[in-house]
Amino acid sequence: MVISGDMMSGAKSGPKSYGTGRRFAHATVGALASTAILLGSLATTPALAQLAPDAPSVETPFGRAPLSFADIIEKVKPSVVSISVVAGGTKVAKGGKGMPEGFPDIPEDSPFYEFFKNLPKEFRNMPQQQRPTQAQGSGFVISADGYVVTNNHVVDGATKIQVSFDDQEKMDAELVGTDPRTDIALLKLKSTKTFPFVKFTDKPGRVGDWALAVGNPFGLGGTVTAGIVSALGRDIGSGPYDFIQIDAAVNKGNSGGPTFNLNGEVIGVNTAIFSPSGGNVGIAFAVPARTALDVIAQLKKSGTVSRGWLGVKIQNVDEDTAAAIGLTEAKGALVSEVTPNGPASSSGLKVQDAILQVNSDKISDSRDLARKIADYAPDTTVDVKVWRSNKEETVKVRLGKFPGSADEIAKLEQGKSADDLSGTELDQLGLTLAPPRSGTEGVAVTEVDPESDAAEKGIKAGDIILEVGGSTVSGPSDVADGVKKAKELGRKAVMLYIKSADQRRIVPIQLKKG
Repeated sequence: MVISGDMMSGAKSGPKSYGTGRRFAHATVGALASTAILLGSLATTPALAQLAPDAPSVETPFGRAPLSFADIIEKVKPSVVSISVVAGGTKVAKGGKGMPEGFPDIPEDSPFYEFFKNLPKEFRNMPQQQRPTQAQGSGFVISADGYVVTNNHVVDGATKIQVSFDDQEKMDAELVGTDPRTDIALLKLKSTKTFPFVKFTDKPGRVGDWALAVGNPFGLGGTVTAGIVSALGRDIGSGPYDFIQIDAAVNKGNSGGPTFNLNGEVIGVNTAIFSPSGGNVGIAFAVPARTALDVIAQLKKSGTVSRGWLGVKIQNVDEDTAAAIGLTEAKGALVSEVTPNGPASSSGLKVQDAILQVNSDKISDSRDLARKIADYAPDTTVDVKVWRSNKEETVKVRLGKFPGSADEIAKLEQGKSADDLSGTELDQLGLTLAPPRSGTEGVAVTEVDPESDAAEKGIKAGDIILEVGGSTVSGPSDVADGVKKAKELGRKAVMLYIKSADQRRIVPIQLKKG
């Protein structure tokens, strides 16, 4: 199950990232939205709310517990905001049967049917109307000068971002940077005001601790829910990072909001829920404070997050694997594939190497390795201890920079760096491609721009491109070369030979301008 807005599937139940509207409406997403409330008297210190000695409470065998969360919420709520996003336009719906683009679905027996169907070409090919899309989520202020944390999927593709406080005050914000891998985004309010803010805690919580979520579910406004920390270290299929699981009620529109402890400190950034229906069932996930702090620091400094990259595909070493390769215990990460032209390849790592240690850190499993490598900066040289041919060996590897997309990995696998192969040609097709696996033909389509001619012609993820312009292709670079050749010949379209399931067809694709 995946949570990233561009990877979600609404067809299956599972972790859903939550914002409302816009292009992630295709999946049922759930993230925690926080509605910020700005009160008349603005504090210049963090809104920490300790349980007051005279606050209503009850004695338990494990200490005092509050009878009400009102004092805590009163302190932190002014720092929680609602985020409204306007994104770029989307094309109008395709016309009805036999109708030009953007025209209504007129019945064939209507006296207007033939009129609209037979409009002159200059009217049928008018520029397509673009309609802006909107989305809504939550966030929270983390500094007096107006830095705001939210989810990447809330602001993805935004052309305008507006932040609203609980007292209805609104102001514009600019995007500082995003990190899709952790679904974190950092904004900056366009104001010279001093804002109330909350702070992260660097102390990990415990299972059973109280968890308070403030958000904007379904656009209702500031809403508070309470629950407990249900689990730590949850793997929800979003890369190597662990998430906190809580049972506080969260729903659509809660994306990017904070989860607090009883001291008014942020323990996590709400990002997803597990739901068979898209509504709350008491299983929500938040990015832990420690992870969020590391990401925010890099976003604030450079607008992006740089991670080390080893350039291998790995799997866990189970008991059978350990027995087969001669290891005494089932630990480590087994290399199942080495990316050509990647750091591991140039350093001599091989398929079937079992990675046991990186520098002084022992590796427990594949996720542990991915997390530890990501913690290093690109260009760092590390000692990788591997089990190979019944003995331990140490390989020095200079880490690369984690590729930002599947396209960049594909370019490396074709023997070219990300800078050598411009994505312009592939962008003009509206396709994202992956290199073929060993023993297969053609180039696989992994994503299709819904606004491209390729999408209108029925090309979809999973299709295989066999030829471009009559030339056989074996990698993304061959497809790019075919498009480039068509452009050099002055053609406005390129012919693709496509394999879809068991069928093969020839599809002419119009090239985008640019």
